Amino acid sequence: MHFPRMPIEEESPEQLGYDKIKFNLTESSVRDRTLADLNLDLGKIVLAYTDHTGHPPLRALVAARAGGVLDADNVLITAGAAAALFIVAISLLDAGDHIVVVRPNYATNIETPRAIRCAIDYVDLDFDQGFAFDIEKLKSLVRPNTKLISITTPHNPTGVALSAEQLKQIVAIAEANGAYVLVDETYREMSFVPKTPVATAYGERVISVASLSKSFGIPGIRLGWIISRDKALLYRLLCAKEQIGICGSIIDQEIGLRAVEQADAWLKQNDQAIAAAFATVKQWIAREQLLEWVEPTGGCVCFPRMREGIDTAKFYDRLNNHYGAYVGPGHWFEQSDRFFRIGYGWPTQDELAGGLAAISSALRDVS
Repeated sequence: MHFPRMPIEEESPEQLGYDKIKFNLTESSVRDRTLADLNLDLGKIVLAYTDHTGHPPLRALVAARAGGVLDADNVLITAGAAAALFIVAISLLDAGDHIVVVRPNYATNIETPRAIRCAIDYVDLDFDQGFAFDIEKLKSLVRPNTKLISITTPHNPTGVALSAEQLKQIVAIAEANGAYVLVDETYREMSFVPKTPVATAYGERVISVASLSKSFGIPGIRLGWIISRDKALLYRLLCAKEQIGICGSIIDQEIGLRAVEQADAWLKQNDQAIAAAFATVKQWIAREQLLEWVEPTGGCVCFPRMREGIDTAKFYDRLNNHYGAYVGPGHWFEQSDRFFRIGYGWPTQDELAGGLAAISSALRDVS
């Protein structure tokens, strides 16, 4: 099995070096927090193996926040959402299995099934249709042997969210064909429209994946989770997790527990910061005649498109090397480089304003 290096990781700001970037609009999370935000003393933690399924108090708290009839045994802690997605794929899929994936998408949701040599069909989100999810397209793609339907909501990189009714329809299609639905809902806590319930509320064959990286701004501790109502499935996923790393870091999980305990206060702060940043982006793009967008309904990212006729290679070169500004180019998501992702939740207001101004200048320099 061969795993190619994904452009979104190879070209990431942490690989380039943050010191080389003046205006970082590539990040898809809120601003990074520090240990000082937690007022946490880690000095007495015993650096031992921990429960392989995850720190029990953390799992219980994640389950409680998910609502419904879930308990700690419905939660498997992982090393971020990326590890969760990988574990689900390698546990459920074999070569030749058929899956349906929404595209654009975070690369792991596509590259891991490719490496396994699955047969993949895509529900491609169309800019000119408002990046709307096409239920009829999904129906036409699902086969009797479809193993998995992989979706994201709110969506990265477009910021478009599915409704509760759409989720119900997707789950019904999966159940009729004996497939699982994988829902990457890392942005669920960042919604401009009424939040849908945690995806597992919609059925036994729904797998929810989320993390503390995006909404909580602590990607450095590498902590995410899988939630399922099917405890036999979670045992199967645990077997894969143990092959990769046995258990999680007790330090990461203790930090994560303290963060989730403060979730309501943190998320309220996030909502305020994201609303201010979104207003800045919305005002800017209304004036920017060389770009068009689908206004997001969740997350902290958007995916504008350059007007036709702009030399995209020259644009990115000018933006990066002259202005020191970075965005996520379309090829990170298997899309045309006329598209790029702007992350507006991470930069300060001054950095965001400077980065948006740099995009406008670079567009005019090369158009």
